[in-house]
Amino acid sequence: MSSGEPRVRMLFSAFLALVLTVLPLPFYLDIARPPFLIIAVLYWSMAAPRAGGVGLGWASGLLLDVFQGPVLGEHALALALVAYIFCREHQKIRTKPGFQQSLIVLAALAFYEGFLFLMDAYAGHLLTNPFRWVHVLTGALIWAPVAALIGYRERRS
Repeated sequence: MSSGEPRVRMLFSAFLALVLTVLPLPFYLDIARPPFLIIAVLYWSMAAPRAGGVGLGWASGLLLDVFQGPVLGEHALALALVAYIFCREHQKIRTKPGFQQSLIVLAALAFYEGFLFLMDAYAGHLLTNPFRWVHVLTGALIWAPVAALIGYRERRS
């Protein structure tokens, strides 16, 4: 395996996750859409913290802000914070079984959404819809299959 291959896989998976995140869907499907981009950033922050991590979180968050953020930089800051936490604790998180990792991802997604909620309230774009929190649960539910899918090539080698 060449040294540039993991970085290419990281960028490709982040791009694919961005496309899946901003793809237009009907309302009833959109409220249950998992946060694919956040999950990809969390995976790479845990699996390859030096290649991914805070930089990937910041860049991905800025792209997400361009596509759907009311305030430029709020997703970037929130995603960089969550990526930093995962980079800092990557050795502890990586050794946990899949169910416990899903619970950690649930807490990280709840922190991310709570941070965005506070930023929206500060900016005057407060959205108090309870459907805002549904994707936190769907993201935690799909963590194990997505992590297995992204990391399949590493285990195969």
